[in-house]
Formats: sequence, structure tokens, C-alpha cells
Amino acid sequence: MESLYKHVRIVPLCPFVASVPIGSSLFLSPEATKSLRRICATLSTFSLGISMVISFNLFWQLISGSPIYQSSWSWILYKDLSLEVGFSIDPLTPTMLILVTTVGVLVMIYSDSYMSHDQGYVRFFVYLSLFTASMPGLVISPNLIQIYIFWELVGMCSYLSIGSWFTRPGAANACQKAFVTNRIGDFGLLLGIPGIYWATGSFEIYDLSERFNGLIAKSEINLLFANTCAILLFLGPVAKSAQFPPHVWLPDAMEGPTPVSALIHAATMVAAGIFLVARMFHLFEALPFTMDFISWIGAVTALLGATIAIAQKDLKKGLAYSTMSQLGYMMLALGIGSYRSASFHLITHAFSKASLFLGSGSVIHSMEPIVGYSPDKCQNMTFMGGLRAYMPITGITSPLGTLSLCGIPPFACFWSKDEILADSWSYSFTLGVIAWFTAGSTAFYTFRIYLLTFEGNFRAVASVDIGTDASPSPHDSTHSTNGDGIDIAPRLVRDKIIPNESFGGMVNYSYPYSSGSNSASPKESDSSMLLPLILLAIPTLLVGFIGSPFFRGGNGYDLLSDRLDPLPDPPTRTSSENWLDFATNSVPSIAVALSGIVISFISYGPLPRRSQQSVNPRATVIIDYFPNFIHDWSYYRGYIDGFYDLILTKGTRILAKLMYLFDQWVIDGIVNAIGISSLSGGEGTRYGGGGRIPFYITISITGLVLLLILAMYSTGTFQYPA
Repeated sequence: MESLYKHVRIVPLCPFVASVPIGSSLFLSPEATKSLRRICATLSTFSLGISMVISFNLFWQLISGSPIYQSSWSWILYKDLSLEVGFSIDPLTPTMLILVTTVGVLVMIYSDSYMSHDQGYVRFFVYLSLFTASMPGLVISPNLIQIYIFWELVGMCSYLSIGSWFTRPGAANACQKAFVTNRIGDFGLLLGIPGIYWATGSFEIYDLSERFNGLIAKSEINLLFANTCAILLFLGPVAKSAQFPPHVWLPDAMEGPTPVSALIHAATMVAAGIFLVARMFHLFEALPFTMDFISWIGAVTALLGATIAIAQKDLKKGLAYSTMSQLGYMMLALGIGSYRSASFHLITHAFSKASLFLGSGSVIHSMEPIVGYSPDKCQNMTFMGGLRAYMPITGITSPLGTLSLCGIPPFACFWSKDEILADSWSYSFTLGVIAWFTAGSTAFYTFRIYLLTFEGNFRAVASVDIGTDASPSPHDSTHSTNGDGIDIAPRLVRDKIIPNESFGGMVNYSYPYSSGSNSASPKESDSSMLLPLILLAIPTLLVGFIGSPFFRGGNGYDLLSDRLDPLPDPPTRTSSENWLDFATNSVPSIAVALSGIVISFISYGPLPRRSQQSVNPRATVIIDYFPNFIHDWSYYRGYIDGFYDLILTKGTRILAKLMYLFDQWVIDGIVNAIGISSLSGGEGTRYGGGGRIPFYITISITGLVLLLILAMYSTGTFQYPA
């Protein structure tokens, strides 16, 4: 059994070993490597597949009753300081490894087709391999130093992946924004690690958590210092998991390829923050103030993400804010002590969101030849609609993820979200209200995304020349771009749009036909892109059943809770022991979700809206004002990006200009004034030294007379006449 656990190091090693030779050969011999692009992709996928098999084997051994295992060896020895590296296997580790490797393999299979025409195909797979190596390395890390190393590697890989299409100004700015924003949180994490070490004398997670709790129990540590160190540690997950306020990088990260978006939102980047808080839960739970801080950050993030997602037109950005909201749910659950619910929701949400993002990639892939390759068009839901008729498989798998996020049984997210709602309500009335309102908003905007994308009539009709091949992908280096990387190739459609018909309160737009050409219609993606969608539909539907009454033991917990929950004394849950009680307690959460779906269907479904003439004119002001306010709040992202731009960007520039003026006129002015005075004094002295003896005698006599008069005044010898 010990030899099996030692194989865990292979999980991050396999994709890393695959990425090194491919990346090196791409650097040394790019043309030869590009000619072997399919071999490189196969090697990357196969290596991660090996890691996936090992992860499943570890999980099976763990639920069979195998003990927790940890192994480490010295890395750096300096006096009394010993830095170690190694790996740790506990109930959370194999679960996360399965999540990362499974989603990673499916994303790689999907990327083979999605990026097939991209000149950066091989480079993209190198990034994916590094990404899927860094996250498992973080998961198995037994100490804070090793976690921080892989933490930064995950951030670096996200920077590279988001900026895969770096010729696009939007992608280049997005990857920089993600990198800079996360540096703020990482700096806090970097400050918190030595603070915890100073207090406990250890970097090992289990040792420092035990010592930290002991110090607090014996009142041997200042609570202000302890909370400060814990909150500094928490700043890392705040930025990495897109919690308020440094959440602004997440929607902009949608400028990267869709497979990267799926990987970031499901299993790597944003999951790293939740994982770290879960890993350090024993330390955080000893500090009530820090736990309250975590819960409120999660609650605000969940509510903010849900309200901003309501009016987004960009398909991927709508899903991005959905991820932000669900991550807030997880952080809220961790803050109120509901560790199991948070970990469970991390798993169920990952499969559902991966399915939705890959489904959105399939939609975007089919829309690009019709409306153009600009993200403002091919990702704009205003130009979509009725895609279920054109893309039947995508139109079947995407609603499964949608219903899961809405919290409709028996889909995966229902089981985990229901636990979070129940626990938050029992913990605090205010947090419970926020969580339940967010649940209704989630059902509204997720179903809105589905309706605008797949239902109704197709709202973008383009003109294409059947006699020519489809336009090249904008990701191809041969595609026409200007010096800034902006696409300047001829569009397949005209930019002018005309109103066509009413659709759920929206104006349905269509592109006019060009003379002598035929209209284009969306097409279903190929098998390489559809296979991951079909496979992800299985856990989206079934993985939540591990928390259902089917698996519950006599204590009300599911049979896997002892394996999935490392806490010795799990918090009291409000769930029931039988199906009847469980169904009764679940009615409120289902009713909230259905209410959101019904409102979304009335607002955006095919049913016509009620005529405004039937509304009382006095009530119209109230009815119109609040929807407009909500729409503007959502569409402009809560005005937070504008506020940051005003305060941070423009404010920093103004401050820099003021500092420049201060430096120019004050600092440099003083130095220049001293120089000028020295120059003037030297010039005066030079003119005074002409070499004429009568001039020297006159000056000397004049000076002596003046000194004599000054002396007489000072001694009182000279008196003014009365």
C-alpha cells in the first residue's frame, strides 16, 4: 500500500515530463515540432491520462479504508531551518486529483479540434501540460513553502494560457490584468507564511495547524497577530478564487481560448484558492473573527457575481460571473464551518461548469464563420438563438449543466448547494437571506443564458460564398492583422444590423443578405469536441448522488463522508436521514430555483411580454426604474471596473504626474538653485579678483570702516544725538 501511495508523485510528474521535451523542441526546432503537432498533443493527453488512472486508483484505495500517508525529505538545510519537499495523501487529495486530471484530459481532447487551425497549437498543449502539472503539485504539497511554489506556477500558467492569443490587444491586456491582480493576493500570502512560521516554528500544514490551535487554546499568542497572519494567508485565495474585491480579472480572462476558460473555472486556477482554505481549515477555524471575515467575503462575492451576471451579453463572461458567484458560495460555506458542503460543491460545480464552458466553445466555434471572428460578435448572445435545432448534441448537454447550476434535482449541484443553503440559514439569518436570494438569481441568469443561446429563432443570418473555403481562424498567424494584432480581414457579414422580430423583450437582430450569396447557418461541432461534452454530462447528472440519502448511514451522513471529510468532528448538518424528510426540507431551495427559472422564461422566453399600455402609468415609473437600475448595475459590472479605473489607473497616473512635478520643481529646483548660487558666487568672485592694487586697497579700507562702525554700534560707544 505504501508503494502505491509513493506513486502519487507521478501524477504531477507525468504532464510535466511531457511538457518539457515538447516545449524545448518547439523552442529549438519550431518547424519540425509543428509538423509533429498531433504526436505532441497525443503525448500530452496520454501522459495526463496516466495521472488520471493513478488518481482513481488512489481514491479507490482511500475509500477502501487505507490510512492517510505523508512522505517528505530535506531540500534545504540551514542551521535550525529545514525546508522539506514531499507529498501528502489525505481524503481531500485524491478527490482533487481526480477532478484536475479528469477535466484536464477532456479539455485536451476538446482542444485537439478547437485549436486545430491555430498556429500556436503545440505551444497551447505545452501550456495545458504545465497547467495540469502545477495544480496536482499544489494539491499533494505537505507544507506552505511547496504550496507557494506551485501556487506561483499555477498563476504563471494562467498568465500564459490566457495570453495564448497575445496578438489580440484584449488577450494581452487580460493576461496582464490577471497576473497583476493576483500578485496583490500572493503578496499577502507571502507575508502570512513567515508570520505563521514565526508563531509555530513549522511550515508543515498538519504540524503548524496543531501548534497554532494549541497556542490559541493556551492564550500564548496575541489574537490580533494571529488573525492578521490568517487574513494575510487568506488574501492569496481571495485573489486566486476571484473573491471581492480583486475579482475583476476573471471575466477579462475570457479573452483566452475557451478550453483554458474551462480548465481555469473548473479545476485549476480558481479551485486553488478554495482548496487552500480547505487545506488550512484547522488553522482558520480556531479564529472566529477570521471565519466571519471569510464567510462575509464569500457572501458578498456570491451576491455580487449573481447580480452582475444577470444582464451580460457575452456568453463566456456570463458564465465567468456565474463561476465567481459559485466560488462565493464555497467560501461562504467554509467561513461558517461547513467544510464538507464547500468541498462537495467544488466537485459538483467543476463538472457542471466544465460542461457549460466547453458547450459555449462549441457554440462560439459554430458562430465564428457566420458573424465574424471578433469576440464582440461570436460570443454575443444577441446574435444567437435557436441553436438547439442546429446543434442537437450541444443543445442537450448544455441544459444539463444549466439545470445543475440552477439547483434542480437530481443534477449534481442541487445536492451540494442545498446543503450550503441549509447550513447558511441555520448559521445566520443575514447570510441565509443572501445565500437564498443568490440561489434565485443564479437560476434566473443561467436559464437566461440558455434561452438566449438555444431557444427561439436564430437571430444572425450572414452571407457566405459557398464556392470558397471558410475564412481562416483569427488564431492562425497567416490571418490578416494590423500592427496591433487587430483583425482587419474582410468580414463575412455586414456590421449593419436591422430589427427582425421581438424575442422575450429583446430586439431580434439579423444580418441582411448580400446580393448573389447564400445564407449560412450554425453547424454542430465534430466528434472531438462533442465527446468531452457527452462524457461531462455523466458526472453533471450523477456525481451529486454521493451526497443523497441513497448513501446515507445511520448518522445522517453519506457513506463516503468519513473518507471525504478530514475533520474529526464534522459540523452539525440539517439534512435528513430518509428520503421523505429530505424531500420536505429541499422544497424551499427547489421553489427558489424554479421561481428564478419561471421569471427568466417570462422575461426571455418565446412568450410575448404584456403590453406596456396595460400597466398603470404611475406604476410604470417604478416598474421601469428598478429594472433599468438592475440592468445598468449588471451590464456595467457593478461600476467596480470603472471605479478601479478611476481610482487606481487614473489616480495612479495623476499621482505620478504630481510626483513628477514635485521632483521637477521642488527637488530639482533646490539642487538647481544651489548650483546657480554657486555659479553666481563664483562669477562675482572672479570679477572681484582683477589684480589691481588700488582696487584692493579701496575695498579693504571700506570693509574696515564698516566693521569699525558695526563694532561701535554693538558696544554702545556711538550714540545718536538727543
